[in-house]
Amino acid sequence: MSGSLLHAGAVIGCPHGGRAAPATAPSGGVRVDGVTVATTAHAYVVTGCPHTVQGVPSPCVSVHWTAADTGVTADGAPVLLDTCAAQCFSAALVPQGPPVVQAAQRKVTVR
Repeated sequence: MSGSLLHAGAVIGCPHGGRAAPATAPSGGVRVDGVTVATTAHAYVVTGCPHTVQGVPSPCVSVHWTAADTGVTADGAPVLLDTCAAQCFSAALVPQGPPVVQAAQRKVTVR
C-alpha cells in the first residue's frame, strides 16, 4: 500500500463541501515539517456541510477512518494515508460518502 501521510493541516472535506478537521489539535510527538502526523487516534469533525435529504438538513458531522495494516505507526497508533478507507457520517450515524482529501504530506510506500 502507498499513499501520502495525512497531517493536522491537511485539507479534507466531506463529499458535499463541508470541511473536516481534527476535533482537537493532535499533540503527538511525530511531526513532518513541524506538523503532527494524523493517526487513527485522532477524531475528525465536519463543519459547514450543506447536505439535505428531501429538504431536511442532514449534514456530515464526523469522519471515521480505517487505517490499512501497513505496520507504520506514530505514537503507537496506525498513521492515516490519503488512501485509507474513510466514511463521513451524519449525527444519526448515517454513512454519507467518503471524504475528499485535497492536500496531504509526503509519499509513503510500504512493502
